[in-house]
Amino acid sequence: MAIRKSVIFGALALAGVSLFGLSAKAEDVKLTLWSLDKDTQPAPTLVKEFNDQHNGITIEYRLIQFDDVVTEAMRAYATGQAPDIIAVDNPEHALFSSRGAFLDLTDMIKNSKVIKPENYFPGPLKSVEWDGKYFGVPKATNTIALYYNKDMFKAKGLDPNKPPQTWDELVEGARKLTDPAKNVYGLAFSAKANEEGTFQFLPWAQMGGGSYEHINADGAVKALEVWKTIMDEKLASPDTLTRGQWDSTGTFNSGNAAMAISGPWELDRMLQEAKFDWGVTLLPVPKEGAERSSAMGDFNWAIFSTSKHPAEAFKALEYFASQDDKMFKNFGQLPARSDISIPETGQPLKDAALKVFLEQLKYAKPRGPHPQWPKISKAIQDAIQAALTGQMSAKDALDQAADKIKAVLG
Repeated sequence: MAIRKSVIFGALALAGVSLFGLSAKAEDVKLTLWSLDKDTQPAPTLVKEFNDQHNGITIEYRLIQFDDVVTEAMRAYATGQAPDIIAVDNPEHALFSSRGAFLDLTDMIKNSKVIKPENYFPGPLKSVEWDGKYFGVPKATNTIALYYNKDMFKAKGLDPNKPPQTWDELVEGARKLTDPAKNVYGLAFSAKANEEGTFQFLPWAQMGGGSYEHINADGAVKALEVWKTIMDEKLASPDTLTRGQWDSTGTFNSGNAAMAISGPWELDRMLQEAKFDWGVTLLPVPKEGAERSSAMGDFNWAIFSTSKHPAEAFKALEYFASQDDKMFKNFGQLPARSDISIPETGQPLKDAALKVFLEQLKYAKPRGPHPQWPKISKAIQDAIQAALTGQMSAKDALDQAADKIKAVLG
C-alpha cells in the first residue's frame, strides 16, 4: 500500500508540474499598441494577423486621435503608462527620441534579418534617426508631385506629353491655362497656415538650396516669390491660403484647375471623380538640372523605452515590416522601402502615376528631424501667409522666419 500510495502521489505531483507548465506556457506576453489607424487600415489589421499566429505574444490595439498623439503619449510616458508600441507622424518622431521616450533600436536592427536600413528610401529612414541612432522603423510613406489635365493642355495648344519641368514653365503654363470665364485656375495647391502649408512649401525651399535651418536662402526666397506671383496674378484660387490639399485636389478633379500639387493618396479618388485625361509629373525644379526634393509624409513605428518587453515588441515590428510588400495592395499606402516593387493595378492612369510617385520618393526629405518641429513649422507657415497676403516681402518674411527658427535651434 505504501508503495502504491507513493506511486499515486508521485503521479499526481508530476501531473501538477505538467499542468503548471502548460499553464505557464499558455500565458502570453501582452503588449499594447497605439495608432491612428481605423479598422480597414494597416495597424489593427497587422495586429490581428500577428495575434492569429499564437506565438506567445498578444498585442492589444488602441485607436487614438491625431490631435492627441503627442500630448497623450508624452503624458503616458511621464506617468509610466505608455504603450509598448506606437505609430507616430514622422515629424514628431524626433521629439520623443530626443527625450529618451523611444527605445534605441540600433543594435536590434543591426542583428535583424528582416529590417535592413539599406532597403528603405533615404527620407523615411532619416526620419527615425536621432543622434546617429535608429529609434524606430518607417511604417509607410508618401510624397507629392504635379497632377495635370491633359485635355486642358490640348485645348490651350500645350503638349500634353510635356508638362512643366521648371518653375518658369509652371508659371507660364498656369498663365496659359487660367481661364476666368470658365472659372478655371492654372494651378491648385495648399498654402494653408498649418502643417500642410509647410509640407508643400519646404520642398520648394530645398530645391532652391535652402532648408529649415536656412529658410531664407536666396533660392528659398525665390520659391516664395514664385508662389506670390501665382497668387497675385490669380493663377490659383484665393482660398489657396485657407484650404488643405484635399480641397485643392477637389478643385482639380472638378475641372476648375488645370494642375494640382498633391499626393498618391488621391489616386483612387481621382479615378472616380476626374472626367478627363490626366497625368502626373515630378515637381518642377528651379531650373533644368537643379537638385530635386519632395515632401515626405506618413508614420513610423517606435517602441517606448519603458516597455517591459522590448524583445517581443521588436519581434512585432519585424512582423509588420515583413508585410510591407502588401502595404499598397491591401491598404493603398506606399511602402517606405525601395526594394519593394508596386504591382500594376491594371489601370493605366494609376500605374503611370505610381511610377512617378515612386521616382519622386527618391528625393523626398523628412521635415526635420528636430524635437521642436512644430515651432519651426509655425515660423515657416507665418512667413508664407505674410508674403502671400502682401504684409511683407518674401525676403522679409523668410528673414523673420529664419530669426524665429534660429532662436528655436539655439
